[in-house]
Amino acid sequence: LPSMQPAGSKPCSCPSFKLREVASMYFTMIAVFLVILVVALQGSVPQGSDFPYKVPLDPQGLLELSWNVSYPEQAVHFQLLVKELRFGLLFGMSDRGEFENADLAVLWSDGHNSYFGDAWSDAKGQLHMDSQQDYQLLGARKAPEGLYLLFRRAFSTCDPKDYLIEDGTVHLIYGILEKPVHSLQAINISAIQRGLQRVQLLKPNITIPQLPRDIKTMEITAPDVVIPSQVTTYWCYMAELPEDFSKHHIIMYEPVITVGNEALVHHMEVFQCAAEFDSFPHYNGPCDSKMKPDRLNYCRHVLAAWAMGAQAFYYPEEAGLAFGGPGSSRYLRLEVHYHNPLVFTGRRDSSGIRLYYTATLRPYDAGIMELGLVYTPVMAIPPGEEAFILTGYCTDKCTQLALPAAGIRIFASQLHTHLAGRKVVTVLSRDGRERQVVNADGHYSPHFQEIRMLKEVVAVFPGDELITTCTYNTEDRSNATVGGFGILEEMCVNYVHYYPQTQLELCKSNVDPGYLHRYFNLVNRFNDEEVCTCPQVLVPQQFLSVPWNTFNRDVLRSLYGFAPISMHCNKSSATRFP
Repeated sequence: LPSMQPAGSKPCSCPSFKLREVASMYFTMIAVFLVILVVALQGSVPQGSDFPYKVPLDPQGLLELSWNVSYPEQAVHFQLLVKELRFGLLFGMSDRGEFENADLAVLWSDGHNSYFGDAWSDAKGQLHMDSQQDYQLLGARKAPEGLYLLFRRAFSTCDPKDYLIEDGTVHLIYGILEKPVHSLQAINISAIQRGLQRVQLLKPNITIPQLPRDIKTMEITAPDVVIPSQVTTYWCYMAELPEDFSKHHIIMYEPVITVGNEALVHHMEVFQCAAEFDSFPHYNGPCDSKMKPDRLNYCRHVLAAWAMGAQAFYYPEEAGLAFGGPGSSRYLRLEVHYHNPLVFTGRRDSSGIRLYYTATLRPYDAGIMELGLVYTPVMAIPPGEEAFILTGYCTDKCTQLALPAAGIRIFASQLHTHLAGRKVVTVLSRDGRERQVVNADGHYSPHFQEIRMLKEVVAVFPGDELITTCTYNTEDRSNATVGGFGILEEMCVNYVHYYPQTQLELCKSNVDPGYLHRYFNLVNRFNDEEVCTCPQVLVPQQFLSVPWNTFNRDVLRSLYGFAPISMHCNKSSATRFP
């Protein structure tokens, strides 16, 4: 097997067998041989129960990936369950889920012999055997439910052809070989059944707090929904807390997924409605339906969020998320995103989120604070940009005014952009120096947004700054993309979860609009085309008339980097701190 070969050698041929039938004798022999070798060289092979994280790779659920993370070893152990093995499979990682320039583990058969190897694909999608074999096959075993493959991969391999596994989103890719192939190079990746799955591979190694004895549970679930036979559906369902529901703390939540729908339920959120309304209409239907009452748009305070591959979410033992009691709405909105690429019909679903809560309040209420950019069109991205950067600031003056002397503790974070977002990072700065990364995702996807527990709690004190930077790609757009609420407009937000709760709910910035007006005047002066800078013309229209030559792009980039900013340091009542 390649993992046992000298660097640069060809993979050896395994004994002849029919891959479709997976001869048990062959796999027993291989597994035993591998286990003996691996135990001698690398320690024990992880057992099935040692893989706490699990995600279906394909919409049919034929490939199921489980994994664990060893921070001492700086490695990930994978267990891949193949429920129907044909003539092999591809599994790997790439920057954004492409099959070009990908890092792959490949199992293939020529109809007589089978092979396993670490491979990579070039810019044209052609496969090549890697001279450095870093996907280490640890074992294989046949079970009634299918074939289990166990393999290991270090976070960093120092191999330029390999993907660097780091914090944040990882785009996993897979392919299923339906026919025998005579060599690795003969695999045509454009002609195979293939797909991608997004996960957070490097889960934080946190200690799970002990739950109190008086803990109660509440399930907010869809009521036997027939999943629409279309690729994408956002389903909304209104739920209601009991009358006279006193203040409680949510201290944990977890997904409730209908058996058989694990590959269809993409992500879910539970929102609490605005307390200013006495009642909300009942609704159970698509979120984009014209029948959905407008008042449901006022249910936007996140109580829980889950995305495929995520586990249970725990609050630190000192804090809980308050709900119920005076000033808290009794109405909740569940939103479920169904991803149904094979357009199954008639599937019924009752998935949702199970909240664990207690009447024994913890010392601190947890809060949620918005960092990043204000939703305004003065922040824009020119068209045709591969990596355009915008930065939002929570300044030292705001934290000095709004935070208690003992500071706050950030324990979780949810990054958010719209469709052009590619990277998001928030850093903590103190005394003019960057001190700590709060959360970073170098392979961020707007299609995979979850609340992530941080590996370590971040302490923020009065006078600290929190700087959030987003990178956007607009290569497929012909007009400028402005900031705003629309899906084709953009956002740059980090919702940080922290304790103790303060009055500060929003700490964001945007470029001073007066300086943007100067920019439009400059564009007018240096370009033949007229950009109207009249006060009555809206900023999006002004951006539409900018000719996007190199000069205008570079000046806008410089403006955002150096011009003064307008600061929004807002209380939960939507009023600003002075």
